[in-house]
Parts: sequence; C-alpha cells; structure tokens
Amino acid sequence: MMTEFKLPDIGEGIAEAEIVEWIVKEGDFVNAYQNIVKVETDKAVADLPSPVTGTMLKINFQKGDKVNVGAVLCVIGEKGEKISSKITKIEKIIDNRINNKVVNQKIDAPPRTKVRGLIGARFLDARSVPRSKERGFQTLRHKIENNLKIEGKVIVSPSVRKYALDNKIDLTKIKGSGTDGQILMSDLDKNGFSKVTEIIETSPKIGEIVSQKKYDQFGYVDYIPFKGVRKLIAQNMIKSLTQTAQVTSMEDIEVSKLWAMRLREKEHFALEGVKLTFMPFVIKALIKSLAEHPKLNSHIDGENIVIKKYYNIGVAVQTDVGLMVPVIKIAERKSISEIAKEIGDLAEKCRNRTIDVMDLKGSTFTITNYGSVGGNYGTPVINPGEAAILGLGRIFDRVVLDSSGKVKNVKILPISLTFDHQIIDGAEANEFIMSLKGLLENPEGLLEMG
Repeated sequence: MMTEFKLPDIGEGIAEAEIVEWIVKEGDFVNAYQNIVKVETDKAVADLPSPVTGTMLKINFQKGDKVNVGAVLCVIGEKGEKISSKITKIEKIIDNRINNKVVNQKIDAPPRTKVRGLIGARFLDARSVPRSKERGFQTLRHKIENNLKIEGKVIVSPSVRKYALDNKIDLTKIKGSGTDGQILMSDLDKNGFSKVTEIIETSPKIGEIVSQKKYDQFGYVDYIPFKGVRKLIAQNMIKSLTQTAQVTSMEDIEVSKLWAMRLREKEHFALEGVKLTFMPFVIKALIKSLAEHPKLNSHIDGENIVIKKYYNIGVAVQTDVGLMVPVIKIAERKSISEIAKEIGDLAEKCRNRTIDVMDLKGSTFTITNYGSVGGNYGTPVINPGEAAILGLGRIFDRVVLDSSGKVKNVKILPISLTFDHQIIDGAEANEFIMSLKGLLENPEGLLEMG
C-alpha cells in the first residue's frame, strides 16, 4: 500500500521549508521513524522521519526546492509498486517555487481556461485534476499564473516576463533556450533586448547573492533574498515595535571583581570541558533581580499582565544567517557551570543549523551581547511576548579616583535595558538596573547560586 508523506507543520507559523538533503534515494528500503530527509525552515534545520516502513518509490522534490506544508514530499510503498506520474508531476508544478526558478514542465492538455493576469486576459492550458485531490484546479491555476506564465507554448519566469512587459517585448517572437523551450533572460540578451548578462537561476542559500550584474540608472547592484532567518527577525521586530512602548535606559557597571573571579575560575571550569564566559554570571544576577522586580519577567495578554514565576532566558547568538535566540529553560535551577555548558552547546547548534525549534521558544527575558563584536551601548528591541531585553556592551578600562584620591584602573561593563513602558515605569526599570549592578559589582555569591 502506498503512503504519501506530506511535509508536516514542524513549527509554529511555518508555511514552507527548503530541502537541504535527502538521506535516502529512490529504491531504498526505509524503516518507520528512520530519518529520510533534512529540511530547513525559517528557524532551523530538522530531520524528518519516515511515517511507515517500505520502499522509497518516488521523491518529488530535490535539494534546494521549497515545499509548502502539506505538499507530498515522497511516496513510500511496496517494492515494484507503480505510482501515477501524472499526479506527482502536477504536485511538483504546484509546489516547486524557488524565487525566480521555474519548474520546466509543459502543461498542454485541454481545456483552455480564460484567466485574468497582469496584462488583461490570458489563456492558460492546464491538466484536469481529479476533484478528489485536495489541491483543486483553482489552486493549480492560481499557482501556475503566479509562478509559471504559460501563454500558448511560451514558458517564462516572473522576472523575465516582467522585464519583457516593461520593455514592450513580444515573447512569442523569442525562441527559448531553456528546458522545454523556456525563455531565459539570456535569450532576450541574444535578441538585443537585454543588457543583463547573468542571472543565477539556482535556489540561493540564505544571505547569498542571487542575481549578479543587474544595474539601476547609477550603476551595478546585487540582489540578496529577503527570506529565512533575516525575514523572521524583521517580522518579529516590526511586531514588537508596533505592540509595545519601548524605552531604553543605560548604565555603567564596574566589574573588576567579576573580571578577576572569571580569570580565577575559568581554568577550573576548563578541566570539566566548560568554557566560562561572563554570560552565566550575568544570567544568575539577572534572575535574582527579576525575582525582585517581577514585572520585567512578564507580558501583556489582552486585559492582563501575565507575570511568569519561572525564568527562561534567551541568549542572542550571531550566525551567518542572522541572530538566533536559543533559550536556557528554568535557568533558576541551574548552576553557573550548567548554564555555561548549555550556552555553548546551543550556540554551536545555532551556527550549524541543527538547533531544535523548541530550543528557540519559551523565553521570558532576553539578553543580547553586542559587546562581543565591539559595541558599547545600544537600543535593543524587545522580543515579542516579553517585557524587556538587556543589552551587554564591550567591557573596557576606565581610569578613576578611589575614595582616597588615588588613580586606579577599573573594568566597566556598559549595559542597555529596553523595557515596555506599558508595563514598567521608569523608576522600576532603574531600580532593576541598580539591583543588577549591585550583584555584578559584588559577585561573590553568584557561584553558589543554583
């Protein structure tokens, strides 16, 4: 019996995923719950297991393809069992949408259906789809019109079609050099219509330049896809800024004793395989200060302020695809050593994109350490669902006078606290900062907390 394995909803708000790697190939025998494919969402890379035991009969998407939740990734069944190539072809046409990459398939069976596009009425040929299929003809027609522009036997990508429209080019007079006669931008160049000399049509990785040697009226420009983690960050920041009244307070904390404590303890921690940074000390001090000022560990839910009695601390990690925020869950129950190890493990998973989606959820308060790249002060933006965020700057030296008038050198940690003024008054925010300052300037008790 054949089983269609559809892309599941593997994370809150996830609508699509990109195929990173197939662990198996067509014809392989797979066991139920065996990992068969790696997919990348906006947040992480995840392994998907087979739902059944059987033979991999058909893989519908390849590395780099983007797939909508609910699309059939593959078909698993008995060895030698035959599947309908017609259905899998239509599924791939519907769901293989990678920026300007076009599925090089023709749809040439009648009837012709009149649809309305950007340039008046169009005639679109489409295979009839059984009503029993969950993706009906209307969905197919909509997908094709927005991704494959098929006019008679002319197949073009949206970018080429738009360029032709803008420059009044009759595409029916152009012979396409792509698969199945698809018209590429280079075909317009050969016909003297375009000065664009190169379009990379493969699916880009997040952050990579996807289009070279395009230009505006002043010179050449590069196009970078606004997607993945970068797009998710943008959406979260806009959501946060439109739903909260954000104010930032800044303070300098003298951390000479903390500096000496870390130097003294880091070799001991290294023997246990733990890299000791300042972050675990800040987290322990933060938790104690949050307990004294609980509104900073809250969020607004309709007509209520929800104060959390647990402390899940998000720690922003810089990766090559943007900031990710893994969460130290129930941090109040963990020691400095446990927190340090967990931060290192989660940061590594973020950087190699193997982080579990659940490790990125559930934070009650976030810390961002822009000091690691040389910054001192900032105005960090609160994560949605939280009431405040703490920014840590670069520790630097300052010359001061002690109580006897003698000059001495001290270590200064600049911090910036952004808080939601809807929930927290300025006075309470500054009391919180003073509590945190006192604990970090006199850190002797932090090692014993846990």
